[in-house]
This record gives sequence, C-alpha cells and structure tokens, in this order.
Amino acid sequence: MALNTLKHLFLLAFFMVFSTATFALESSDEKESEKFDPKEMIMHHVKDAYGMHILTLNEGKENESHVTIPLPIILWSDNGLTTFMSSEFHHDYNGKVVVEKNGNKFVNFHEKIYQLNEGETALSFDEEHHPLNAGKPLDFSITRNVFMMWVSVLVLLLIFITTAKKYKNNNSKLPKGIAGFIEPLVLFVRDEIAKPMIGEHKYHRFMPFLLTIFFFIWINNIFGLIPILNGANLSGNIAFTMTMALFTFVITTFSGNKNYWKHIFWMPGVPVPMKIFLMPIEIVGMFVKPISLMIRLFANITAGHIIVLALMSLIFIFETVWVSPVSVLFSLFIIIIEIVVTAIQAYIFTILSALYIGMATQEEHH
Repeated sequence: MALNTLKHLFLLAFFMVFSTATFALESSDEKESEKFDPKEMIMHHVKDAYGMHILTLNEGKENESHVTIPLPIILWSDNGLTTFMSSEFHHDYNGKVVVEKNGNKFVNFHEKIYQLNEGETALSFDEEHHPLNAGKPLDFSITRNVFMMWVSVLVLLLIFITTAKKYKNNNSKLPKGIAGFIEPLVLFVRDEIAKPMIGEHKYHRFMPFLLTIFFFIWINNIFGLIPILNGANLSGNIAFTMTMALFTFVITTFSGNKNYWKHIFWMPGVPVPMKIFLMPIEIVGMFVKPISLMIRLFANITAGHIIVLALMSLIFIFETVWVSPVSVLFSLFIIIIEIVVTAIQAYIFTILSALYIGMATQEEHH
C-alpha cells in the first residue's frame, strides 16, 4: 500500500516537472515586453475573481484563447441595476477592455470593477497607479468564491441527504457506502470536540453548528487545492473567515449564562481593585477570540497557496528550466502538507468554537 502511494507521488512529481518545464520553455521563447512580476502573479491568483479561468490556449500568440466559466456581474450604478456576464471583459483585469451597459462604461482593474466618468474612454492613473477618473459602483456580483461556496453547499447537502437515506433504508443500522465514511467523522466531532469542550449535558444543541462549520470549512479547503478551479479558495478570503467567526461570536454571546457574564464584568473571588482591573481585559477578550479565529484560518490557508506559487515562480525568476525539478518537488511537498492542513484547520476552528461555547455555558463550581 505504501509502495503504491510512493509510486503515485513519484509519477505525479514527474508529470508536474515535465509540464512545468515545458511551460517554462514556451514562456522563454516568447518576446515579452514586460518583465515577470511574481508578486502580481501570486496576488492575482490568490484573490477573488469575476470569472473562473480554466486554462489558456496558444498563450502569447495571435490566436490566444481562454477557457473560462463566465459568472454574472451585478452592479448598481448611476443608472440603476446593470447586469452582464464576466466574459465580456475578455479575461482582462488591467482596465483595458471597456464594457458599455445601461449608458455606463465599466472596466475591470485588478479584479475590481470601476465605472468611468462621463466622456472618459479609458482609465487614467496617479503616481501610485490608482485610478483617477472612475468610481466604484455597488457590487453584488457572483464571484468565483461565491460560486464555489454555493457548490460546496450543494455538495454538503448531497452528502448528508444521501447519508441519511442510507440509514433510513438500512435495517441493520450499520453504515454502508458514503455513510461509512461520514459516521466516523460525525462521531469524532461529537466525542472529541463537542463533549469534552461543552459538556455531556449541553453539547446536543450545538452539534448542528459544529458539524456545519467543520465540514463546510473542510470541503472549501479541499476545493482550494483543485488546480482546475484556479485557486478558488474560499477560506483564503478574509470576509468568509470573518463571517464564520462572527457566527461563533454571536452563538457564544447569546449562549452565555449568568456565571459567564459574572466572570467578565465582576470576576468572583478576587479583590475589588482587581475586579475593576480585569473587567476591561475580559471585555476585550470577548472580541479577541473571534478575531483570532478569523485570522488563523485566513492566514494558514492563504500562506500555503502563496508558498506554492512563489516556488513555481523561481523558474521564471531565474529564467532556466533547471530550477523546475527543485521548484516542483518542493511545491509537491507543500501541497501534501496542505492536504493535511485542510482538515487540521477545520478541526482547529471547530474545537476553538466549541471551547468558547463551553466557557460561556459552564455552570458555576462550588
């Protein structure tokens, strides 16, 4: 079993080295006027986008074409609601392609849509390369991350509805098929996270939330590793992690009992001057906990993608194919670590959420 795994990893590494080296040779033959900018490339792939780019055919040539999944762009501008598909930008994110809709002109500059002022036909920039002659409309677009969030919700519904049907139609009550994979994970969340952190008598009502965040984060972390999705890593978006942390904060706050609030505002068992000193620290701690949840998940997932892209950029920075074996092998090593991290980060977020809820619902000990 282990030998077969090593063989598969070796074949994958060889394929990645070969494909990367071939791409490097093609890129070195092109007479590009602009120098390769690793920072711009990395940030472009890490942040959200208005469409899903799958691959580029005949890159750098006259018949260059892009295989993409267009997504709807929904804007509220001076003339009201404006909608069109992201494909109308023709895979341009440098503000060169102008889309005219509903009497307005829009450009996509670094995955942010700007509306040109009346009479303007192109973006103009200041010394720091910020647009001067454009404003930002209200943006309700279905971006790549939003699209993948919906996909992950559908996948989770499919998995758990199928699992529930397996139990309903199984008289022996033994897990079969996908239920055999899901049941140990559910029991793990219950026995290793919910019960120890919240308690035997109170964990039941928090299990739906803990199971949801565990599987939701894990599934989206896995999607972020699939190359064909072009880095649609929802967990690498600070808005997503902030929303997840906000749910934990709200549930913790509204679940807090008398004992919890007493320890925050008037710590029992300590002198009055110390009570006054500890009160602002405990209040700040209420907000530091969800902020730490938000940053931890965002930073760990984003860092892995940045490291892989930085290692692959070495080929183009040094402009030689001989760097590709080192870059690809190290990238493969980081990707293997990231596969493990996808589950670890879901576990850490869930167990810390359970810990905070347990602290808020803990009864007073005499």
